[in-house]
Amino acid sequence: MSPLHEKIQDLISRAAENTSWRRRECVNLIPSESTPSLLVKLAEICDPSGRYAEHRTMKGREVYFYQGIEFIRAVEEEARAEICSYFGAERAEIRPISGQMANEIVFKAVVKLVNRRSPDGAFRRLRLVMNNDLKKGGHLSSQPMGALFNFVDQDASTGREAVLNFPILEDNPYRTDAARMTELILEKKPELIVFGKSMFLHPEPVAEARKAAAALDPPPVILYDMAHVLGLYGAFQSPLQEGADIVTGSTHKTFFGPQRGVIVSNLEAGGESGRLWIEIKGRAFPGSTSNHHLGTLLALLLASYEMNAFKEPYQTQVLANARAFAKALHAAGLRVEGDPADGFTRTHQVIVRVIEWGSGEEIAQRLEDSNIICNYQALPDDESFLQSSGIRLGVQEMTRFGMREPDFETLAALMADVVLRGKDVKAEAARLRGRFLAMRYCLPPDEAAPLAARLLASVVSEKDLMGYLIRRLEEPA
Repeated sequence: MSPLHEKIQDLISRAAENTSWRRRECVNLIPSESTPSLLVKLAEICDPSGRYAEHRTMKGREVYFYQGIEFIRAVEEEARAEICSYFGAERAEIRPISGQMANEIVFKAVVKLVNRRSPDGAFRRLRLVMNNDLKKGGHLSSQPMGALFNFVDQDASTGREAVLNFPILEDNPYRTDAARMTELILEKKPELIVFGKSMFLHPEPVAEARKAAAALDPPPVILYDMAHVLGLYGAFQSPLQEGADIVTGSTHKTFFGPQRGVIVSNLEAGGESGRLWIEIKGRAFPGSTSNHHLGTLLALLLASYEMNAFKEPYQTQVLANARAFAKALHAAGLRVEGDPADGFTRTHQVIVRVIEWGSGEEIAQRLEDSNIICNYQALPDDESFLQSSGIRLGVQEMTRFGMREPDFETLAALMADVVLRGKDVKAEAARLRGRFLAMRYCLPPDEAAPLAARLLASVVSEKDLMGYLIRRLEEPA
């Protein structure tokens, strides 16, 4: 065996073991993750992977700069239509390869828009941006240390970026104080308002922000980063219909897709809104991407088929499971965050304060040792993420593998044994996961398997594939 063969064999062995552990023995509760269906995953190995299909609108027509792209061009157009259908949107830009890139594209476009108004042609950054505080659940990509970097002015009085955080309710730090937010919008006049969180329990006050924005001239752009709740659009909240100008998000958390990003909008053609959308397209390409990962683009189209086919039952079950899970954890003696009168959560997420029994990081590790995967989380009263008092849980992946309310109640009891009583429940968690290995809300295995085989045969010739399998079967054990 050559050294190269040994290295590859070792890596493949470790990859297979890790996949088996995560997919068959672990209960995955990380809110920002999901497992794609077999066909969505296999789409990533098809020929478009590694190809190029750069294109740009020039003189009223879409110009492509590569040949051999008729298939992937049609895929992109169809994926755009499917995404628009899912959101009830008129426009979609699907070339971003992550949710953070989608936000950065919008930030660049808004900066370009406000500079079009500059009477002397001098370039400037955004004077003020309003967003969620990172320490209170705000998403990293809408922070100056994230995708907002270099797009917002400094406040001369503080020397810090000119960012104003949404005020929160005193009795529920996970919910925005909409009345005070309205006052601040009218008083401070932000040029960009960014909704969306990574610790996400309640809807955002989009309609109230739109009403306040309408009183300003020019009005601020309202962006809703739905990265965590993209797959719950409509059942949880419908920002475009409530007044948001733009929705962004990543397509691999609650949405069924590969790791990519999207930008959707109902901005009207013509005027400033039309120019903003033109800038968004231009910042997508050539402003932020060249090759926009065509293998995952094909996978996004497949995932969009699945989302549009199973949207209602999937969303209904996710929301029901999250509330059942939160109530069961509370009943088991754990400190569940959020509003009890509102079922603790309106999304796929459940937040638990665990500092009485260890730091968030310590508890997350103890749960991982018992095959329950979550992540530690700084809560609104923590000083930093490294001193986290909580853990963050999401039900979306295990919902897709078939878990329902009673199953999450069983899981809550196992977690209470780990957190409150220091028990090792690794075997019990593995047995629970073993009951939920078949993915739902997609084609059933008997329909998906022949299609998967056809995809594989297109990558490795059917003759070579069958010959290899026959030779392996004929080898002595």
